[in-house]
Amino acid sequence: MTAEQHGTTGDDTTGVQTPEKGHRAVFRIPGTALIGVLMLFMCMFPFAATLPYLLPLLIVPIAVAIWIMRTRTVATRDGLEVRTMLGTRQLPWDALKGFTLTPKASVVAVLSDDTKVALPSVRTRHLPVLSLVSEGRVPDPSGLLSEPADEPEKNEDGTGAAGSDAEGATDARAGENPESDRTDDTVSEDRDAR
Repeated sequence: MTAEQHGTTGDDTTGVQTPEKGHRAVFRIPGTALIGVLMLFMCMFPFAATLPYLLPLLIVPIAVAIWIMRTRTVATRDGLEVRTMLGTRQLPWDALKGFTLTPKASVVAVLSDDTKVALPSVRTRHLPVLSLVSEGRVPDPSGLLSEPADEPEKNEDGTGAAGSDAEGATDARAGENPESDRTDDTVSEDRDAR
C-alpha cells in the first residue's frame, strides 16, 4: 500500500497553502512486482521467437503488467475510487453500508443496495487508514485511532497528581504478596474485630 497526501487548504488572506494529513490513500500492488513480470517475459521470449505459434503467449506478461499498473483503490475524503483492469468505479462514503471481510483478509465494500464491490489491494490491516481518510465516516474496528486514555498529570517530582512516593511503594508491595492485596481499611477492620 502506498499512502499519498495530496490536496491543500488555502488561507485566502496570505495565499499560503498547507497540505492536510490523511487526505488521500492509495492501495495498490507494489511496482517491484513488475520485476517478476519482466523476468517472465524474458523467459518466454526465446521460445516465442523460435516457435512462431507461441508468440501469443507474450500477451500474458504484458496483460499482467497492465493489471499491476492499473489495479488500485484510492481513498479520499469524498469516497473510494476502485480501478480494475476494465474500468473505474466511484463509491462515495454515503453510499457505503459497510465492509465485508473475506477469509483471505481482503475487504469488500457493501453498498446501500447490498451490492458488493471488491476493493483491490485493501486488506483488514488497512481499515484504520480508511477510517482516517474518511474522517470518521468509516468506523475503525481495530481501535487504533481512538483517543488514548487520559494519563494522570505528573507533579514536579515525577509522581502522579493524586499519589506520592509512599502510596506508589504501597501499590508496588501489594502486587508482590497475595495476602497484601487487601486495602488498609480492610486490615484495620479485621484488627478491630479481634
